[in-house]
Amino acid sequence: MEISHIEKITDCKHLNLFSIQYRDRAENIKNWVFASRSHLPNPLNQEGGISDAVVVVPFHRQEEKLVIIKEFRVALGGYQYGFPAGLVDTGETIVQAGKRELFEETGLTIIKVLKLSPPIYSSSGMTDENISLLFVECDGKPSNEFNEMSEEIEVLMLTREAAGKLISKSGLKFDVKSWMVLSMFADYGIIS
Repeated sequence: MEISHIEKITDCKHLNLFSIQYRDRAENIKNWVFASRSHLPNPLNQEGGISDAVVVVPFHRQEEKLVIIKEFRVALGGYQYGFPAGLVDTGETIVQAGKRELFEETGLTIIKVLKLSPPIYSSSGMTDENISLLFVECDGKPSNEFNEMSEEIEVLMLTREAAGKLISKSGLKFDVKSWMVLSMFADYGIIS
């Protein structure tokens, strides 16, 4: 496989489309369109290292429950169950972004970092976006007081039994990472 040309199609603030031309193994010229958070003319040239975004997997220490959110997602035209998440701002570490996002979306505070993943890709057929999973213990009282006006979020705290019931309901929409963690939590009582 060889990439021969890349072109930036859009110029938006948080997400852009790129058209890429490449040769497959049979030397056929193919085209692909993908989304990227990069503002560079060629996102394939960007340095690796820090993730575009963070997904926080919070376990509430006092309540002994896994914290998830039910959030309206415009691209889905409805609500999705997932974990607090957001873009990493320039100059921020993954942990700093995770602390900020958890507080903004749930009102909760990180008290202990349990595990941090390297940058990982969740939908590489559509985007080069990478995220880091930040597994934490948290404390505080859930609140949506700090949500942005573009966010509609309900904070849920789940026992193992409640997590199992939730993922068994048909018709609900789940973020793939969240469904996997909820499933592990429901089956084995572990989050990482």
